[in-house]
Amino acid sequence: MRRAPAAIALPGPEPTERRDWETVKSLLPYLLAWKWRVAFALACLIAAKLANVAVPLAFKGIVDAFTLPRGQELLVVPLGLLAAYGVLRFSSSFFTELREIIFARVTQRAVRTIALQVFEHLHALSLRFHLERQTGGLTRDIERGTRSIGSLISFTIYSVLPTLVEILLVLGILVVRYEIAFTLITGVTLVVYVAYTIAITNWRTRIRREANEIDSTANSRAIDSLLNYETVKYFGNERWEARRYDAQMEKWEAAMVKTQVSLSYLNLGQAAIIAIAVALMMWRAAEGVAAGTMTVGDIVLVNAFLIQLYMPLNHLGVLYREIRQSLTDIERMFSLLGQNREVRDAPDARELPPGPCTVAFDHVSFAYDASRPILFDVNFTIPAGRTVAVVGRSGSGKSTLARLLFRFYDVQSGAIRINGSDIRSLTQASLRATIGIVPQDTVLFNDTIRYNIQYGRPSASDEEVVAAARAAHLHGFIEVLPDGYETRVGERGLKLSGGEKQRVAIARALLKNPPILIFDEATSALDSKTEKAIQAELEQAAMGRTTLVIAHRLSTVMNADEILVLEAGRIVERGSHRALLDLGGTYTQMWALQAEEEES
Repeated sequence: MRRAPAAIALPGPEPTERRDWETVKSLLPYLLAWKWRVAFALACLIAAKLANVAVPLAFKGIVDAFTLPRGQELLVVPLGLLAAYGVLRFSSSFFTELREIIFARVTQRAVRTIALQVFEHLHALSLRFHLERQTGGLTRDIERGTRSIGSLISFTIYSVLPTLVEILLVLGILVVRYEIAFTLITGVTLVVYVAYTIAITNWRTRIRREANEIDSTANSRAIDSLLNYETVKYFGNERWEARRYDAQMEKWEAAMVKTQVSLSYLNLGQAAIIAIAVALMMWRAAEGVAAGTMTVGDIVLVNAFLIQLYMPLNHLGVLYREIRQSLTDIERMFSLLGQNREVRDAPDARELPPGPCTVAFDHVSFAYDASRPILFDVNFTIPAGRTVAVVGRSGSGKSTLARLLFRFYDVQSGAIRINGSDIRSLTQASLRATIGIVPQDTVLFNDTIRYNIQYGRPSASDEEVVAAARAAHLHGFIEVLPDGYETRVGERGLKLSGGEKQRVAIARALLKNPPILIFDEATSALDSKTEKAIQAELEQAAMGRTTLVIAHRLSTVMNADEILVLEAGRIVERGSHRALLDLGGTYTQMWALQAEEEES
């Protein structure tokens, strides 16, 4: 049974710090996972090149046979050589195609495995990473990198190795059969050609890298603009967005023109080197024929070898350019695998057992970075099956509590415990399987209503999906739609209203059936009528579950078992709704202010 190689561990986040050899080495485990296929493909490669190099030798024999004096075996010899010539031609093609058939699985499996590892690694990275990176640039890096992995493997196995083998075989034949001048001319040509190609290509790679950076930025800007389509329309900023995008594309145009011009310089230099070598080789061969030390067949052989060398050499230059470009694309994607996971399972992490859960924030302090402290010594407990609400002004740190409970970040001091266990001692998968959430801004997948509800528990049956929709008072709305549960919701759910999206989120959370529920300002973006309807459904969903309600509107938390008032990251008041009003403090002021706003 073949096992996928371990995930690539790469140092440093910056692509420019990554060496090409490290990129190549990181690909080797994916090839060696299919050792017998690789070995057989290499054997086919050698067989194909032996046959290919033998073709000019057979052709020389045919030419020499036809130049024999009359009376010698003019017919038998050429027929045998002609047959050998045909067999060798076919053998070269046969072994080449057989090699590609054998190696195709290796290439595509490597691409698939690496793409999956990058995808899984991105999901394993912290929320901080994704908030700081633009999705458009990220997807473009992955797309180019994945495509280039297949190209790099194909170039190396199908072209570079065969070319090197053929060059070595031709040089060997020239050394054995002819004077040293032929070998020297060929060897010097190879060295000069390769040195020139590498020097110019390194220059072109820097230009290509710059173009890639600009391309990723332009792509990020375009996707960001399209994702905010309505905002662009609200402010009539289509021309502004077009100018910003075109400013990036102008830089990209300049970089790509430089790339094309540098390619012409490279091609002209390579053509000049090959032309000089061809002229020198043919001159030496013609002298040999004139002096009687070489036959007509020899000059044909040298010419055939020149053509045979010229084509791989020219191909090698193209390949080197493509490989460097592929490495440039791959290094950006591999740099993602070099990103450290901020939140990891402990080596001895254990599963959180199913059942009722008591959640405790035990003197928790947290900061997104040293200059931005958010929570200070937050201490409270949500008993199993009870509801605790957290209220406060915007920026007081309320939503951070939900992110910490999901362990998107680790706390700097204190601990968050479930049934007495620090969540850092639990596996992230079992922790998150225990928690359901209805967020303030429900973002849906661009798929069907059924898919988005079923996302809460992908293994759920259609009957369970319908039951969850009924519980969220969504089934009636779905039934009147022409496509019912197969109705597509659009990008980020834009085809649904705010209330409809929230009901989908409630149905999704109910289908997951978690012992812990979080309502993160789940009704703050809704109108009063919709809010009241959704609020009743939320309270019904919370029955019997450990529930954390994060709210801005105090009217939505009146029935909570305990209400915490958060101000500047600290709990300043706590108690029931009635007790807090009697206290006459911050909660009372907030209540009075919201009452005035509703009246006005």
